[in-house]
Amino acid sequence: MANIAFIGLGNMGGPMATNLVNAGHQVCVFDLFPQAVESVVAQGATTKPDVAACVAGADFIISMLPAGKHVESLYLGDNGLINHIAKGALVIDSSTIDKETVIKVASALNTAGINFIDAPVSGGVGGATAGTLSFMVGGSEQDFNNAKPVLDNMGKNIFHAGDHGAGQVAKVCNNMLLAVLMAGTSEALQLGISNGLDPKVLSEIMLQSSGKNWTLEVYNPCPNVSENVPSSNNYEGGFMVDLMAKDLGLAMDTAVQSQSSTPMGALARNLFALHAGAGNGGKDFSSIFNMFNKVEK
Repeated sequence: MANIAFIGLGNMGGPMATNLVNAGHQVCVFDLFPQAVESVVAQGATTKPDVAACVAGADFIISMLPAGKHVESLYLGDNGLINHIAKGALVIDSSTIDKETVIKVASALNTAGINFIDAPVSGGVGGATAGTLSFMVGGSEQDFNNAKPVLDNMGKNIFHAGDHGAGQVAKVCNNMLLAVLMAGTSEALQLGISNGLDPKVLSEIMLQSSGKNWTLEVYNPCPNVSENVPSSNNYEGGFMVDLMAKDLGLAMDTAVQSQSSTPMGALARNLFALHAGAGNGGKDFSSIFNMFNKVEK
């Protein structure tokens, strides 16, 4: 079993760290919020008074942070972890951030003798809790192979997308498509409702027809069509609108840099930004369904 340091115990990071503990690894956890740390320590993890002490001697360092600026500061800032991580250790950053920051951090760590992969995830809080996340990994083949036994304890689909940054590109492509599908599914369901159709019946029809997609089948945005999804829980839990808007911004930045045409992605970003700006940023992203209602709820 490995000696692992896990930094960032939010809605995703907490369950991921817990799964590593349950797999028998020695896990030292750190977060700026004591209650988040206490929750995972109660499951068998350990902690230290500061993050530098937490990573000392760790074979793997996993970080799950909000944005690129946080990742860069953690590893390369004043007294950053680059000065405390053992040579030969492997950093696994599962944050969803921009490709440029990944490459910058990876290059600096590699120069210092520290290995690095970017490994953003898909699957939401439910997948993090169940240990069924998908990991999209950017880095060398050797580092990917070394990380895979650890990633297998947190996910069921582990993909090597390419070199450093490739994991982030795969993630933003996936989430851009997810946003487009969620908006389109919501629009279609609301069209049916406005014309007198039962959304549950319409969902069943489309699930057996060419409109079938993941958001319709697994994460239906219409309340009371599916059980155990955020739409049937006042859009609480799941993946927040603010996070989807952030990821769509990253997708648009990536498109600009590669001169790619993404008109559907751009429209989705505007829709989710408007929805967030209307006070819905903390709700699940499937709440975009309400934007297509004649009177938004």
